[in-house]
Amino acid sequence: MIQVFQIERFKLSEILEIFKESFHTNFFPMIIPIASDHAGYSGKETVNKILEEMGHTPVDFGTHNEDSVDYPDFAVQVAERVNSGEHEQGILVCGSGQGVCMTANKYPKVRAGLVYSVKSAEMTRLHNNANIMCLPGRELNKSQLHDIIKSWLNTKFEGGRHERRVNKIETLTQK
Repeated sequence: MIQVFQIERFKLSEILEIFKESFHTNFFPMIIPIASDHAGYSGKETVNKILEEMGHTPVDFGTHNEDSVDYPDFAVQVAERVNSGEHEQGILVCGSGQGVCMTANKYPKVRAGLVYSVKSAEMTRLHNNANIMCLPGRELNKSQLHDIIKSWLNTKFEGGRHERRVNKIETLTQK
């Protein structure tokens, strides 16, 4: 007796879409560079633990205590690695999130976004394809950080009209 199995045919684009959806979930752990200044140190330490609990591997570029430091010195460590393509995404933390965000956005292939809520995490990924999340370390507790990180890492870029807009941002750095 011969048994016939029916194999569904998929377009390559459909297969790639299925793969991309799977890639951006916690089933595929990521290596994520992270850094902070002194004001974001405590928040960064919490983010490191949350990432590890989620199965990801944070690579901590400092600072490693609450002694006063200059946030650009640490923000560039993550921004350079995302800009070069070494890492797909990164996380920065300072007191307000603004200083590290401004610094990271000096790199042409970085799209850093200030994230202070689950909704802002979702929108920076969905519409802006942010590749560095900047967090206000003085403003968020562990529960908020957990929910924000989960949302940011699990939200994929929507593309479409937003892709056109994101591409326009990138062309600004090519002038």
